[in-house]
Amino acid sequence: MKQKIKDILAAIAYFLYEKGILHNRIKVHDIDETIDELLHTEKSMVRFGDGEIVMIKGGSLMLQKASPEIAQGLQKILAYPDEKLMVTIPDIFETLSDHHSASRQFWREHLLFCRKTYEKYCDPRRRYYSTFVSRGYYYAKDRSVCGAQFAKIRKIWENRDVVIVEGERTHNGVGNDLLDTARSIERIICPPSDAYGAVPAILEACTAYDKDRLFLLSVGVAAKFLAVKLFERGYRALDIGNLDMEYEWFVRSAPGKMKLEKHDCISEEANRAAGYTAYLEQIKVRI
Repeated sequence: MKQKIKDILAAIAYFLYEKGILHNRIKVHDIDETIDELLHTEKSMVRFGDGEIVMIKGGSLMLQKASPEIAQGLQKILAYPDEKLMVTIPDIFETLSDHHSASRQFWREHLLFCRKTYEKYCDPRRRYYSTFVSRGYYYAKDRSVCGAQFAKIRKIWENRDVVIVEGERTHNGVGNDLLDTARSIERIICPPSDAYGAVPAILEACTAYDKDRLFLLSVGVAAKFLAVKLFERGYRALDIGNLDMEYEWFVRSAPGKMKLEKHDCISEEANRAAGYTAYLEQIKVRI
């Protein structure tokens, strides 16, 4: 019964929001505009999903414990003043008509409880970019456009020397061709949980590289802080979150979310048994 009441309240609130009765002052570029900006500029990117908004409100996530330091840091990043650092947030403020029903309901409920957080910390003078750039498959009601979007995304790192900063389970680009356009790939493997505490050590490993490297960050909440610190030091860093997982679902034509076998490969033995020898050779640092 409680969930049904929440669903009804969320639907009513979103209707009022969509009709402008609840004022919307937050503007977000769509996925294609976000991809084009990444493809045609050298801007860095930091992404905010529902989890980061939960942490701003003081909540913990499965892989990251809450702290006032994290919450305050995320608040500052959400309103980061330099436009050369693209800040993405969920593109949910004007319509959810392009989402399938379960996704629509999720984001309606999210907005019901988090709308005031966005309004408090987002800069009304700024136009944000879409977090769905890295979550472009699962939510979509019409998935016919996903192939063209992923093709453009793969061009972002075409002929670039890439450094992937990720957890030990993530395996970005392993077993698929997401990163095959890159000239070279090296990896920094980070703690699987509470990686925020390891940010200084991860940053030290990153800044040992020349500034011509493109950093792809997939290390939870820690990625937000790393993206900013690398950007401020003159590197290009893209917080790609769960892009690889969404790409896997796209390649497999998954009807919904599905578990990926590679996420269970942790030890060197398990990775070798799975045939991931190239992945192991790409690992240069373990934090």
